[in-house]
Amino acid sequence: MSTNELSPLRVVEDADIEIEGRMPWSSNATFAVFLHLDGQTHRGIYKPVRGERPLWDFEAGLYRRERAAYVLSEALEFHVVPPTIVRDGPLGIGSVQWYVDADHSEHYFTIYESRSDLHDILRDIAILDIAANNTDRKSGHCLIADDRVWAIDNGLCFAAPYKVRTVIWDFAGDIICEETRTRLDALASEPPAEFADLLNSDEVNAFRHRCATIASEGTLPHDETGQRYPWPLI
Repeated sequence: MSTNELSPLRVVEDADIEIEGRMPWSSNATFAVFLHLDGQTHRGIYKPVRGERPLWDFEAGLYRRERAAYVLSEALEFHVVPPTIVRDGPLGIGSVQWYVDADHSEHYFTIYESRSDLHDILRDIAILDIAANNTDRKSGHCLIADDRVWAIDNGLCFAAPYKVRTVIWDFAGDIICEETRTRLDALASEPPAEFADLLNSDEVNAFRHRCATIASEGTLPHDETGQRYPWPLI
């Protein structure tokens, strides 16, 4: 990063937000935005609570889960979720996330098949999703940019009942490295303090249990049912 280049986290936290337009094909109202700060303009993704459609299994405020997924990614030192914060915007409170300028012809399935050099990052995303109890990890939610893979659309995470749905089962049975197991153990003992504001107590307790279980077992789980996939897959 050059000396005059702003950090992505500072941009999403402090920039003035200008709506560019609504993102197509989103079940909830999701907006592409311009982020103006210190004479620079960047792009972001804004998800206001006002644009969420009601769900029977998640209370309103999916934007908080978007932030929680980022906090977890950083705590695990995976750095696979783009910088994401909770703040007020043109349509009220919501999440604002740094925009990943990705090659949208690529997604999890194509990355897995053609980029074995990125398998370690994909495996990290698989661990993240098990810990976060992600119920909607579609292939298109894995973006590639500058030889990095980013995990986006993390709003349907952290439910208390275990109900993982993901396309990333290729690493089932793989050993989780000792460093990651140590971090998971630490999170089981002491979750990020911010989780108290982002999730309810049952969800935090369930998160702690998942982290402890993953750390203890030391391998990524299998889908014994063959049914833990989201729809559509991409």
